[in-house]
Amino acid sequence: MTYIIGDVHGEFDSLRLLTDKLPKDSKLIFVGDLVDRGKKSKEVVEFVKSNNYLCVLGNHEKMMLGYLEEFEKTYPQLPSLIYHHRWIHNGGKQTLLSYGVIEIDKQDGKLVCTKNDKKFKELMEHFSWLKKLPMYIELENKKDGKQIVVSHASMADVWEFVEDENKRDIVEEYALWNRKVPKLDTPIFNIFGHTIQREVDLSKHFINVDTGCCYPDEGYGVLSAYCVEKDEVVTSK
Repeated sequence: MTYIIGDVHGEFDSLRLLTDKLPKDSKLIFVGDLVDRGKKSKEVVEFVKSNNYLCVLGNHEKMMLGYLEEFEKTYPQLPSLIYHHRWIHNGGKQTLLSYGVIEIDKQDGKLVCTKNDKKFKELMEHFSWLKKLPMYIELENKKDGKQIVVSHASMADVWEFVEDENKRDIVEEYALWNRKVPKLDTPIFNIFGHTIQREVDLSKHFINVDTGCCYPDEGYGVLSAYCVEKDEVVTSK
């Protein structure tokens, strides 16, 4: 069975609750945003990486990669927040804490590097893995007569441009950041996450599997997986 899993956002405990419910030989595909906000991003990335599960690039991994490209150069000093403020304040701080490469100064509350070479090496190993994540994954399976394509955000409306190098930026913008739902006449059946919703709705011409795993205090807090073959949803609760 093939299961498409929504945005985990560092919620490793929810991920284990969900995967424990799935058949042991399942093929798992993640829609990105493995990291940020939750407290266990490192554990989530290691779980996906070590099990050779498939995963597409999410906008949070994209921001993380930008930060780590600089961190690799500035270590043991942290990169300037001028360019990476957006990521740090959208869950990046929690991600770096999970890797043990930063701590919070008790005097002024600022982030400081722990200068732990072993932990930094572990972070860089994950950095190398994250850089290889694809923008989308095409499945052999079809739904409603259309090929299934997994991406982080909705990209069906620009599918005609995926082979056009001149449209690369547009495709990436949609695949990572778009919040508009696909039009009815797109050539693919798009399964994605990125925009949280109360539950996975199987009645549409697309499927959004992001059910706000990292927002329990706002009435969400569930991690969901969609089974391609059975056309059903499994949740962490």
